[in-house]
Amino acid sequence: MKFDCVTFGHRLKAALAASVVLIPVMAFAETSVSGAGVTVTNKGLVAIGRIPASQRDKFGETFGSGSGMAIDPTAWKKDGAGYTGALWLLPDRGYNVEGTTDYNDRLNRIEFRLTPATGTPAAADQQKGMEAKLADTILLLDDKGKSMTGLDPESGVRAAAGKLPPLPEARTGKVSLDPEAVVRLKDGSFLISDEYGPYIYHFGADGKMISATQPPKALLPMRKGELNFSSNNVDAGGKKPDPKDPDTGRQNNQGLEGMSITPDGKFVVALLQSATRQDGGDSSATRMNTRALVYDATDLDNLKLVHEYVMPLPTFDNKGKVAVAAQSEILALSDKAFLMLARDSNNGQGLKGDTSVYRKIDLVDLSAATDIANSEFDGMKPVAPKGVVDSAVKVAAVTPFIDLNDNAELGRFGLHNGAPNDRNNLSEKWEAMSIAPVLDASAPDDYFLFVANDNDFLTQDGFQVGAAYKADGGADVDTMFQVFRVTLPGMAK
Repeated sequence: MKFDCVTFGHRLKAALAASVVLIPVMAFAETSVSGAGVTVTNKGLVAIGRIPASQRDKFGETFGSGSGMAIDPTAWKKDGAGYTGALWLLPDRGYNVEGTTDYNDRLNRIEFRLTPATGTPAAADQQKGMEAKLADTILLLDDKGKSMTGLDPESGVRAAAGKLPPLPEARTGKVSLDPEAVVRLKDGSFLISDEYGPYIYHFGADGKMISATQPPKALLPMRKGELNFSSNNVDAGGKKPDPKDPDTGRQNNQGLEGMSITPDGKFVVALLQSATRQDGGDSSATRMNTRALVYDATDLDNLKLVHEYVMPLPTFDNKGKVAVAAQSEILALSDKAFLMLARDSNNGQGLKGDTSVYRKIDLVDLSAATDIANSEFDGMKPVAPKGVVDSAVKVAAVTPFIDLNDNAELGRFGLHNGAPNDRNNLSEKWEAMSIAPVLDASAPDDYFLFVANDNDFLTQDGFQVGAAYKADGGADVDTMFQVFRVTLPGMAK
């Protein structure tokens, strides 16, 4: 999802001092939007890449693509007519169509070559602009070096110990993790956000947990006055929570879906996927007012909440009804602005529905929003009961930026949104973003914006947790990358 902006800034300056790189850009109607004192520009789609659905990882299990993504700045370089690089791709909690499984959470390292298009590619080359291959896999471990699990934490809570807060725990005794976003740090370690907690974890470069940050009480899932991390996704041997939904806090499967670090490395920004239960998150029609958390990143193992804002999610018409697009990822431009990937559900390759109504990257401006950090709204007082925002609170501004469903752009690369629902129809879940500098002296603020899907491990040749499987309905969903060229002023710090 993210990148080490400080490192990129130094590498960018060095590269520009050494050479002038001019890269032609295709004829495209550029679009710009502004917010928080910055204007961002979309210069168009330049590459598509795929990793096959049948891909196995280093441990022989089905590869699970991108809930989160982080470009490795140390591996990024201009190479002839293109670029070579590497990125870390964070899979979800494992294949979980019929309840969660004891899948050991992990990170996959991808090496790739990018050859951005300067026009409409020939038919044979439409989806070869990004050639990606799996290079390595590391398992995520708890603070004691024991494997973590994707299993629903239906058994409850591991008691706080040392500097760690109470943690989600499966009945196996393992710490449960439903990973959603990843930030690569300068020292090679990672921040990973979680849906179960919803927490932010710090892992070493070896995959071992270093620390965990607990959010404000308002976001913690509570049942009958007690902390209960279950997401009501138990397997056949598990016990369903009572009640099935939390009374307050994050809704099931709606945790910290988006997370990023600012270009100067000073702040970590995290975004709840949709509203808390008490803020209208108990209904799909009123869940639009979610929360953006901004942490002081001076000490990554003691993140301090310094700002918090109400952020309205996009809404759209769905067969005559107002629907809410849940956010899937963010990319921080500063502590006052970020890009947000938001989408609808249940449409795309591998599903019965074929046409998505809303898949967009939006610009979010926090600069005029009311800061509610450490206020009564972080306790038991709702900030948006039944979806109606408290009159004392001004929400963030959201402006559409890039439409992933633009069939004119997709068609240039042999893709589409809608029927026929074949392998070239976009899949449902686009959940990962990261950037790398174009290294063009004539456009020093230009970057490649990488966007990837989460294929939910949907394949006809699957193998996980000791068992083979085939996804229902013949689903065989590749991991896919879309690459855009964009202008993002101020990112090189």
